[in-house]
Amino acid sequence: MSYLIGEHMTGGYGGADILHDCTIAVDKGEIAVVVGPNGAGKSTAMKAIFGMLSLREGRVLIGDEDITGLTPQARVLKGMGFVPQNNNVFTSMTVEENLEMGAFIREHGVAETMQQVFELFPVLEEKRRQPAGELSGGQRQQVAIGRALMTRPEVLMLDEPTAGVSPIVMDELFDRVIEIARTGIAILMVEQNAKQALNIADTGFVLVQGRNRYTDTGAALMADPEVRAAFLGG
Repeated sequence: MSYLIGEHMTGGYGGADILHDCTIAVDKGEIAVVVGPNGAGKSTAMKAIFGMLSLREGRVLIGDEDITGLTPQARVLKGMGFVPQNNNVFTSMTVEENLEMGAFIREHGVAETMQQVFELFPVLEEKRRQPAGELSGGQRQQVAIGRALMTRPEVLMLDEPTAGVSPIVMDELFDRVIEIARTGIAILMVEQNAKQALNIADTGFVLVQGRNRYTDTGAALMADPEVRAAFLGG
């Protein structure tokens, strides 16, 4: 069984369901990618797993523990880290202060973890005393991911981490995501850049209108002619 699973999730905002019997899962040390057209419910599924959306049906499990009723803050304490697409850094704070904010649940080993973040993202160490608002889009994403890593999560959830960055920066971010997964952290990622994301994915979930349309390995989905024609531009 996967370490994190959002199982048979049905729910939405207000009275309208956006997710319909949707299941997404990822294991430790693996990368799971959620792709699909605009409005498919990708980010909604991520928010449901993180507790930002109440489910009408289904449940969320982490390490076999049912956490469906927990708040997002309580899920962080259970080992979940979440990086939203927008407003994911404190722009007036320095890079170092942003990272320290990520360690709010930690009592020990903060300096050691921060050094690990700097080793993963060397540019952040160079700019550690610079306000995050002065950084490029790609560097801000590194700050946001680094801050989530400061909690030492078991699962790292990334909502559109490459939105608005150049292809070169996207490749660099994906390389770092692979490095993070190799440390044993489970990575769950929503991505618009479907081809590039599936190239690094152990598992891919293709959502359409809040439902699972295809689920397979990243390589199998890339090779599937139906998936390629409908979602990957042929």
